[in-house]
Amino acid sequence: MKYLFKKLSYLFVFTLVSCAVNAGTYDDFFRAVRSDNAGAVRDLIARGFDPNTPDEHNQTGLLIALREPSPKVIQVLLDSPQTNVEARTSKDESPLMLAAIKGQQDIVVRLLARDADVNKTGWAPLHYAASSGQVAIMKLLLDKFAFIDAQSPNGTTPLMMAAMYGSIDSVKLLLDEGADPMMKNEQGLTAADFARRANRTDAATLIGAAMQKKLPKDGKW
Repeated sequence: MKYLFKKLSYLFVFTLVSCAVNAGTYDDFFRAVRSDNAGAVRDLIARGFDPNTPDEHNQTGLLIALREPSPKVIQVLLDSPQTNVEARTSKDESPLMLAAIKGQQDIVVRLLARDADVNKTGWAPLHYAASSGQVAIMKLLLDKFAFIDAQSPNGTTPLMMAAMYGSIDSVKLLLDEGADPMMKNEQGLTAADFARRANRTDAATLIGAAMQKKLPKDGKW
């Protein structure tokens, strides 16, 4: 009985020590991510820390590094085969979406090499790239077979996002690549309507011309 009690005491102490060490490692990891301390992150992963561990806001290290940004840590995390490149934010934003909207082309290339989901349901990476006029990234996504007329939960397409928020070059690219200018969202708005709402006369004119080409010769459906 005395031996059993002694063994249980040792086990209890070991558990407490393990918890304290793990808690310290957890704090060290996220501190290193936010301060772009690539060496510390690399060492922690090598020692067995799971890079997909979420923080108190349910954000993984990769998502945090993309938001900070912490470019050196991003590279370490992408180098690690353990890193889940499809971890999402609470708003269902993927790392590829965050890199696309920020114009981080080198990171987009690396995420695509890791088979990041180009055609995730809901808001897609192409929506995000189009909304900030990231033409080069849009081309990369389209080359990876991104669905050009992808619809968000409310029916918004990448062309609509480009028309309202992106550049005229992003609008032109989507039209040249075959985006449908006739599509409407749940409110019945076309991409041309989005452009007019944003006072983007150049985009509205370009989209309007594309719509005219789709009309029958008598100009009516």
